[in-house]
Amino acid sequence: MAVEVSRIAWVDNLRTAIIVMVVNMHACVTYSHVGSWYIKEVPEPAMGMKLAFIVWQFGLQSFFMGLLFFVAGFFSHRSLGRRGPARFLLERAFRLGLPALLYMAIIHPFMVFVLLGHPRIPDRPPLGALCSAYVASGDVLRGSGPLWFVLALLLFSAVLASWRSLRPASSQVMDPGGVAAPGPSMLLIFGIALGLVTFGVRLVQPIGTNVLNFQLCFFPQYIAAFAVGVAAGRNGWLEALANSPRARVAGWLGVTAGPALLVLLLALGGPPTESGPYRYEGGANWRAFGLALWEQLAGLGLGLGTLALFRKRWTQAGRFARWLSDRSFGVYVLHAPVLVALTPLLRPLDASPFAKALLLTGLGVSASFAAAEIAHRVPGLRRVL
Repeated sequence: MAVEVSRIAWVDNLRTAIIVMVVNMHACVTYSHVGSWYIKEVPEPAMGMKLAFIVWQFGLQSFFMGLLFFVAGFFSHRSLGRRGPARFLLERAFRLGLPALLYMAIIHPFMVFVLLGHPRIPDRPPLGALCSAYVASGDVLRGSGPLWFVLALLLFSAVLASWRSLRPASSQVMDPGGVAAPGPSMLLIFGIALGLVTFGVRLVQPIGTNVLNFQLCFFPQYIAAFAVGVAAGRNGWLEALANSPRARVAGWLGVTAGPALLVLLLALGGPPTESGPYRYEGGANWRAFGLALWEQLAGLGLGLGTLALFRKRWTQAGRFARWLSDRSFGVYVLHAPVLVALTPLLRPLDASPFAKALLLTGLGVSASFAAAEIAHRVPGLRRVL
């Protein structure tokens, strides 16, 4: 997540936009009850409204974190080529490990034991006892919240550094005679294969389950995206893909056909429920297979289209864009307590869940950037966030 020395303005802007999408996703979960989050407002919306949230949230989930791993893989290759495996891992441990530790040891328990009601619940143990039990029980290992991404990226970086230690010839920053960027047929095969692997993983790790806060049901895409990002860095694929007609066509298909196909899948398969015959989250059934395949193909199209869009339209490198980019990682780390603190303030508002989710997104993004700016001015935190 850390910004590299050699910056690419449109990629900085893309990364900032994805982090805004992360804030929006968690604001939506707050009101839709679709997904996992610290706080979910009642009442739960009716199925018709929930389906509208599902189309939006499934669309985001299909590509935005995979695209963030792709960008991270691209910069990881460049950083590893400059620093070498040992220095690269030290830098990753500092830039990624310390924010994760800050979140798990301080921010997560602050939200759970303070923001979510510790002072308002009678006969509850003292705060110190709760925090001690949180650490002693091992729950701290599951307290990464949104920082699961940072821990996963640290793990991927360690695997990459180990691989490069065994194959030092592959560490050069750019291979002028490298493999050409994948064409339409290869991208389609990649998307289908990823859908099949995702379906297989969800036979044992369906949507809604996790291992130490890692939702393994989504990890086939994340691993593949990081690996492709590394390949893009080595072979010069980033500009080739972002400037290609296939990326623009894939993007339009993702925006138009993607939602239509998801609606068709839900119409044929029945409304998703937490229990009952309509199972999309995993298992050996055609609904789970259809969702896994749709997710990877739609996500591939949306991801490629987003690359093309930002490469063409959002290339600004001005002072404000740079300010946003420099504080975007701080927003990622700090947005959870900001959203949790803001949510109760919106309860008296007589508005639809859609309007509240949109308002919470706007307020959450603004307040999170303000919090990131404050943290940026604190000695020590500036280097971490």
